[in-house]
Amino acid sequence: MVIVEFMGPINENKIELDVKNLFELKIKLQEIPAIAKWLDLSAVAVNDVLVEDIDMELKNGDRVVVLPPVCGG
Repeated sequence: MVIVEFMGPINENKIELDVKNLFELKIKLQEIPAIAKWLDLSAVAVNDVLVEDIDMELKNGDRVVVLPPVCGG
């Protein structure tokens, strides 16, 4: 199981999912409309490191954070 957290305006509770890589995670998250609309706009961090490789393997206990773009002033 991996822990998935959502920052900023996504405003969803963290969830635990059984997935093998970021690609599988994306497929599962696309099934949740409130999250799906943010996926293509957001950065992703695994264990506090930004990643871009959608095929990155995930291990039991990994922490994935979905980071949407934000505006500052």
